[in-house]
Amino acid sequence: MPHYFKLGQVPPKRHTVFRKPNGDLYAEQLISTEGFSDVSTLAYHCYPPTMVKHIEEPYSVAPIVANDKNMQHRSFKGFNVQAEDDYLDSRVPVLVNNDVYLSLAAPRKSMTDYFFKNSQADEVIFIHKGSGVVKTIYGQLPFKYGDHVVIPRGTIYQVELDQEDNRFFIIESFSPIRYPKRYVNDMGQLLEHSPYCERDIVPPSNLETFDEKGDFKVLIKRDDMVYPYHMATHPFDLVGWDGYHYPFIFSIHNFEPITGRVHQPPPVHQSFEAHNFVICAFVPRLYDYHPESIPAPYNHSNVDSDEVLYYVDGDFMSRKSVEKGQITLHPTGIPHGPHPGTVEKSIGAKETQELAVMVDTFKPLKITEQALKLEDRDYYKSWLK
Repeated sequence: MPHYFKLGQVPPKRHTVFRKPNGDLYAEQLISTEGFSDVSTLAYHCYPPTMVKHIEEPYSVAPIVANDKNMQHRSFKGFNVQAEDDYLDSRVPVLVNNDVYLSLAAPRKSMTDYFFKNSQADEVIFIHKGSGVVKTIYGQLPFKYGDHVVIPRGTIYQVELDQEDNRFFIIESFSPIRYPKRYVNDMGQLLEHSPYCERDIVPPSNLETFDEKGDFKVLIKRDDMVYPYHMATHPFDLVGWDGYHYPFIFSIHNFEPITGRVHQPPPVHQSFEAHNFVICAFVPRLYDYHPESIPAPYNHSNVDSDEVLYYVDGDFMSRKSVEKGQITLHPTGIPHGPHPGTVEKSIGAKETQELAVMVDTFKPLKITEQALKLEDRDYYKSWLK
């Protein structure tokens, strides 16, 4: 995941002579994962991507954990995160564990004087508010409201914003982001029962080649440290590439909901998976059509997982007073369900317009100091009648 794609110029045979118009060789680079045994891409640069001029002192961006043993339902007002001019400075970690970091961001300005590469994690940037372009070594990804911008680790990119009012929900995965296994066949093709297909996956386009030398700052994140590298050539100097390892966009609006005669369980909403967590999409859909069905979800216990819901838009039949950008955390071992009165209210309803992203983790999530500043501290009492 994703599937084979090619952009720009590549030689007919890999690891063979490929020359510039002036006779010099292009520099081939293999970009691979899991020790060259998983997906990879072959990229062709104007210059070797190894030309480092100097490296500044690294600095820490590690999340500061305030509560590492949580057994309480919690809610955080995500839109209370203060906007910052800089893209990286705007990223606020909220919930973290050894498999995934969940962050909020409200950047105001485009990245113009540096590039960024996350070498420790794949990123899924959900666009709640705003639009623009993610420029990468593989080409450009124009994004808008509702897009998941999926950026595999090791991808150098810049974010260009169309306006100052932007809100992102960012998932950093320490394992590859993949299609759920039950959605694909042995050849990796998405099956007919999958809620999306290859046509919904948008690869990079508009590959621009910057044949430039100079001083180009690339901030590289690894082990929660940022290493400021100064490269002698422009990172976006590719003339072409092909393979399976590249960023792409999937819009939540292209997720086709799976419905039934009675209430369907959360796995039908799954969009992606990684090691020890899954990502789901709750989208507008028709309710259950059994004549006696109860559309509101039943009370349930997360025996094996923490459940995080990021509310995007619409009305939620199971919750009261939901705000855009709100995050709820329902931890392992404590039952939760619809708020009082919402079950009866849901009977006979025909459809919902709710929009949300859910992340279920199989290891407990830790709460950061920044998250506590956003918390609705009485949320755990919200089921009292």
